[in-house]
Amino acid sequence: MRYLYFFTLALFVFSCTPYDTIITNGKVYDGTGGEMQTVDIGIKNDRIKTVGVIENKKAENIIDAQGKVVSPGFINNLSWAAYPLELDGRSLSDIKQGVTLEIFGEGSSPGPYNPEKVKNTRLSLGQNMDYLVEKGISTNIASFIGATTLRLHQIGSDDRAPTPEELSKMQALVREGMEEGALGIGSSLIYPPAFFASTEELIALCKIASEYNVTYISHMRSEGDKLKDAVEELITIAKEANIDAEIYHLKAAGERNWDKLDEVLEMIEKAQESGLNITANMYNYTGASTGLDACLPPWTQDGGKEKWMARLTDPETKKKIIAEMQQSENEWENFLQLAGDPKNILLLGFDKDSLSYLNGKNLGEVAKARGLSPAETVIDLIVANDGDISTAYFLMSEENVKKQLKLPYITFCSDARSIASEGDNLKYMTHPRTYGNFARLLGKYVREEKVLSMEEAIYKLSGLSAEKLKIAERGKLLEGYFADVVIFDPEKIIDKATFTEPHQYAEGVEYVFVNGTLVLENGKHTGATPGKFVKGPGFKK
Repeated sequence: MRYLYFFTLALFVFSCTPYDTIITNGKVYDGTGGEMQTVDIGIKNDRIKTVGVIENKKAENIIDAQGKVVSPGFINNLSWAAYPLELDGRSLSDIKQGVTLEIFGEGSSPGPYNPEKVKNTRLSLGQNMDYLVEKGISTNIASFIGATTLRLHQIGSDDRAPTPEELSKMQALVREGMEEGALGIGSSLIYPPAFFASTEELIALCKIASEYNVTYISHMRSEGDKLKDAVEELITIAKEANIDAEIYHLKAAGERNWDKLDEVLEMIEKAQESGLNITANMYNYTGASTGLDACLPPWTQDGGKEKWMARLTDPETKKKIIAEMQQSENEWENFLQLAGDPKNILLLGFDKDSLSYLNGKNLGEVAKARGLSPAETVIDLIVANDGDISTAYFLMSEENVKKQLKLPYITFCSDARSIASEGDNLKYMTHPRTYGNFARLLGKYVREEKVLSMEEAIYKLSGLSAEKLKIAERGKLLEGYFADVVIFDPEKIIDKATFTEPHQYAEGVEYVFVNGTLVLENGKHTGATPGKFVKGPGFKK
C-alpha cells in the first residue's frame, strides 16, 4: 500500500508539472515581425503557456537552443500534400523545413464531391479533412474550396456556363464548405475546366464566401502575356464580391513579360490604396512546374479525358492543335511559347514506365531525337503516357524573384507535395521546391544574399500568413497560441534539392513541434502524428 501511495503521489506531482517542454537560450523570433529576443518558451499540452523568463525550469523535456533560432511553425500557403498525406502522414519533405500547416485548394480541393460522379463515401470538404486527421498526420491542414471542384460537382469537364440551378447548387456548396471551416474560394484559371468559368461565375461564388469573412485566392488566368488583364480580373472579383483576394505564386512568366512585373505591382498598390485587400504569395525559384498539357489549348480537354485523347489522335484535329501551339500569341496561356525555347521545358514524371527513360530530359532534345517539332512531340508524349506529364518550365527572372521577396504583403508556398525521399517517390523527378522552398528562403535569401532580414522572413512564413488567412491562435509565439514551434540552425539551414537531383531533404531544422508534440527531434522524425484540421473564420460547430 505504501508503494502504491508513493507511486500515485509521484504521478500526481508529475501531472502538475507546469510545462511539458521548455525551450531555453534560443534566439526567439515570435512571428510578429519584431526583433529577436532571448526568452524561454514553455509548452503545456498543445499550447504555449509562457513566453519570457522561466525561473524554475521543470519540465519533462528541456531543450537548450543555444545559438539556434526559435520561431513559429511555417505555413505553406499552397500545398498539394492532401493525397500524399493519405499515403504517408509524416509530411517529411516539409516537416524537415519547419512547415507545420499545409494549405490545400488551388482550384481542386478534397471535396465537395458529387456522389453520382465519384466513388467516395466522404463527400464534403470537412469529411475528407477529418479523415486525414483520423488516419494520422504530422502536420496541420487547412483548405480552400476549389472552384474547379465545384464545377466538376455540377458541370463536369464541359466548356459551358452553369445553369441557374447548377449555380445555385454551387453556391450552396460554398456555404456548406465555409461553415465546415474552409478558408475561402480557390481557383486555377489557366487549367480546364476552370478555364471555362466566367468572371461572373466566380463573382457569384465569392459573394457567398464573402459573407464568412474569408478570401478568394487565384492562380490567375494568365501569368504571362495577359498578366495585367488577369490581375484586373482578380481585382474586379474582389471589388464586386466585397472579398479579400490573393494571387497564387505571383510571377511574370516568360522573358518577354518580365518587365510587366512593375506595372502589376503598381496595380496591386492602387487597389490597396482604394481600400481593397489584395495580396500575393510566391515560391523561391525561377522555374515553375505544372503539366505538359499547359502547352495545349484548353479547348482540347472540353468534355474530359476520353474526348481529349480522341482529339490528340485525330489527324486533322492534331494539325489544328499544333498550328495553335505554334502561334506566338494566344487567348490562352501557352507555356510552349512562354518558355521561349523547348530546352527550357524539363520533363519530370511519366505514368508509363516505358517512358521513364525520358525523366530529366528537356523537350528540345527529345524533339530533336525524334525528328519532330516540339509541338508534335508534346502531343505524342501525352498520348503515349495516356495522360498529362509533370513538367518544369524555366520562365522567371532572378531579379524579379528578389523584388517580390521584399514586398510587405508577400508570403510563401511550395506549390508542391510533401513526400518522403524513399520508395516509389524516387521513380519520378520533381521540382526542387518540394524539398527546399522554405529552407531556400532562410539559407540563400536571408543568410547568404541578405535580400531580407530574419525577422521579416519569419514573419512572412508564419504570422503574416496566419493573418492573411484569418487563422486564429497560430503563426506566432504568444501565450495561449497553439504550440507550433520550429528550432533551426541559422548558419546551416539550406535547401539541397536541385532540378537534376531533387530528392534531397533540406538541412538545418533540428526540432519541430506541432500542437505541442515533438514531431522532429535532432532532425529525425519521431513518428508522432498530432496534426489537426485548422478551420477558417466561417466555421460553425
